[in-house]
Amino acid sequence: MAEEQVHDPLNFMRNMWGNMGFSLPGMVAPTFDVDELDKRIKDMKAVEGWLRMNLSMLQMTIQGLEMQRTTVGAVQAMGKMASESVKAMSPEAAEAAPAEAQPNAFSDAAMWPWQMMQQMRDQMQQSAEAAAEAAATAAAEEAAKPKAKRPVAKK
Repeated sequence: MAEEQVHDPLNFMRNMWGNMGFSLPGMVAPTFDVDELDKRIKDMKAVEGWLRMNLSMLQMTIQGLEMQRTTVGAVQAMGKMASESVKAMSPEAAEAAPAEAQPNAFSDAAMWPWQMMQQMRDQMQQSAEAAAEAAATAAAEEAAKPKAKRPVAKK
């Protein structure tokens, strides 16, 4: 038994931990066998690869949740903006209707593109009418001016 302790200096520690029912944590029994060391290195690198893969999957999951949180926040903000724009477009309707009868934020959020397109259409129509009126006024002013005789160039 004395020879066994001489060859394996951690035998005492291993026996003490082994008697408690669990192995020695973080301690690898030393060996001088190159093949055993290669096997342990290979095993540890496999564990390292597995841990790296799990870490990368965890990081991707965190990024996905952050993107989801940002998206939900943006949708909520758009819904709030749409609701405010509906109230701004018809303040009488917003004041007259009780809070229970007003559309919820989800329907407001669903309607904001339509309302924005309606506003753009109205603005374009007003711009077109103003441009047509300006063109008609310019044409009337041009017609009202006396035509001056232009000298004819001789060849």
